[in-house]
Amino acid sequence: MIPVIAFGEALVDLLSSRLGDLAGDAPETFTPYAGGAPANVAVACARLGVPSRFIGMLGDDRFGDFLAAELAAHGVDISGVVRTREARTALAFVSRDAHGERTFDFYRPPAADLLYRLEHLPPGVFAEPAIVHFCSNSLTEPEIADTTLAMADMASRAGCLVSVDANLRHNLWAGGNADIALVTQLIDRAGLVKLSTDELDYLRADHPAEAWLAERLAAGVRLLVITDGPGEVRAIGVGRELRHAPPRVEAVDTTAGGDAFIGGLLAELAVYLDRAELATDWHQDEAFLQRALRTAANCGAHAVTRPGAYAALPNRDDLARLRGES
Repeated sequence: MIPVIAFGEALVDLLSSRLGDLAGDAPETFTPYAGGAPANVAVACARLGVPSRFIGMLGDDRFGDFLAAELAAHGVDISGVVRTREARTALAFVSRDAHGERTFDFYRPPAADLLYRLEHLPPGVFAEPAIVHFCSNSLTEPEIADTTLAMADMASRAGCLVSVDANLRHNLWAGGNADIALVTQLIDRAGLVKLSTDELDYLRADHPAEAWLAERLAAGVRLLVITDGPGEVRAIGVGRELRHAPPRVEAVDTTAGGDAFIGGLLAELAVYLDRAELATDWHQDEAFLQRALRTAANCGAHAVTRPGAYAALPNRDDLARLRGES
């Protein structure tokens, strides 16, 4: 199998003890969990047995120590992690409603992950085939956006498969809304794109959905995967569309659901792409795509039944239990 390299933010999710209005008069407390969308994806892949590497910057502080230790404990290669005293590790206070749906209050910027630059890249990082994963949270300020887009170009030129999860967090952007043009630039550099139906509606603006998706395929995206919470998943490529219904579960915390989904999808793809003779047509193999979507949906379903991010991500045994296997 080939490795998965995830770039971007690792942060600490401070998860509220309150669940909607069910807490009554009990005082609100916050429990720290390791998180951050790209870091979650790196952990998701590692827990599924895929070589996984996280690249980014952490503060030289207690929370940075916590995240580095958690990533390493889950089997993620952190040799590409840089530490700095110029900014602190990012925090996100996470509140949940009665259905486990969450809202975020970010303490970012300033934050260490926004200070990563091309000169921090490990030598030869893209020398061997890999899947390189990004999300839009590393586009929220000009310098980190330039770094992210340049890294995506470098990875693509080196023959790596670029993966992008839109993962829009509007309150991270200075204007209160994600920059559609900038996010689209990153998406159009990818071979694989994941986004939710809400994100699709935002990014397409006044374009019809199918026309916007066709534009992304014309730009070179091989496969667009559209999730809809517990609803049906769509996978759209040139001349084909596949659908998959996720298993029904009782959601407790949806924080890592999308990251678990894309992590499961990339883990299946990493194994598949080890078969060099099939590496160029993965997006045309419907049997593989159905299997990968099933794994991804099961990963997402498992993750939302548990609190936190890294702590909620499944391994292969967890997926077997979800499928009812011994």
